[in-house]
Amino acid sequence: MTNGDLLITPDEQAAAEQQIVEQSKRIDFYITEYTVEILASKMRAGEYIVPRYQRAFTWEAERKSKFIESVIMGLPIPFVFFWEMPDGKLEVVDGSQRLRTLEEFILGDFRLGDLDQLSYISGFKFADLPESRQRKIKNKSIRGIVLNEYADESARLDMFERINTGSKIANKAEIRRGALAGPFLDLVIELADDPLFRELAPISDKLKDERGYDELVTRFFAYGDGLQEYKDRPADFIFQYAKKMNRAFATDASLAISYTRRFRETMQFIDRVFPHGFRKTPSGKATPRARYESIALGSYQALHDRPEIRDFSRERFNVLEWTQGDEFMEKTGSDGANARARLEGRIEFVRARLVSA
Repeated sequence: MTNGDLLITPDEQAAAEQQIVEQSKRIDFYITEYTVEILASKMRAGEYIVPRYQRAFTWEAERKSKFIESVIMGLPIPFVFFWEMPDGKLEVVDGSQRLRTLEEFILGDFRLGDLDQLSYISGFKFADLPESRQRKIKNKSIRGIVLNEYADESARLDMFERINTGSKIANKAEIRRGALAGPFLDLVIELADDPLFRELAPISDKLKDERGYDELVTRFFAYGDGLQEYKDRPADFIFQYAKKMNRAFATDASLAISYTRRFRETMQFIDRVFPHGFRKTPSGKATPRARYESIALGSYQALHDRPEIRDFSRERFNVLEWTQGDEFMEKTGSDGANARARLEGRIEFVRARLVSA
């Protein structure tokens, strides 16, 4: 058999078939249906387990209301994915937001917001509906896919990655938490809670809930370790980097110590040298990502190239003079911010001024 100019031998065909069989064994599943009442009750009873790596409950009231409206109207609802744990409980691989919303509405006090199609029940709680309608809602079903207990962790995380990589629901930091749980991501999560880092880099409550600090920490390490494979698509680059670093950290536990030192020493330097941290102004309440990348990575590279600058006085650097200048503002602007040349340019701008102090 040929594939273009490539000759495929019978042995290669057999090897390919064997690989397909072996990989398929990792994804042994069955399809089932659960009533809304069962889903809500099992969430309340703790029968459905939301693993540590899954994101916090970040759906806003408007989105929850729209989901409940869809359920009541009988619109198609995406599958919920589970893994059957050895003790018989089900780990939620994908769908925790939907399950929590059902529990909050059916068994809690969630009050619907303004609805588009069912406007007459805007402002209703579940208990405000007629009993006949309550029964009909409880009896509605949602389909589930259940991986059996022999599916290994990598199979579950692979499924999470494939479900969410193209999703607009989960942001990139959340996807990495789910698809790439491991020792490197554990360190990222730990450093994302560092008090000094959070003081230097304020972000909104919404971004905090969406793992904004995880994203900033991961970018610090990914860009700091080199941009040779960067193709102007930060999400793809960082995802592959995190996957690679999970393997490296699993092989060499000492990496966690050196990477922690790298991050904290850089943040301490920035705290001492940059009066506003990553803010544009002393009272700023946001951390522009391009500004963060330039200061964080520029400082790290400067410390690497000229370690003695860690002992220089703040006055010697006079960073306010150039961080408030037009050139720095232009380099950290939004136009083409993810292009490799722009990324390298803004990092180099800060590095060069620090090492020349």
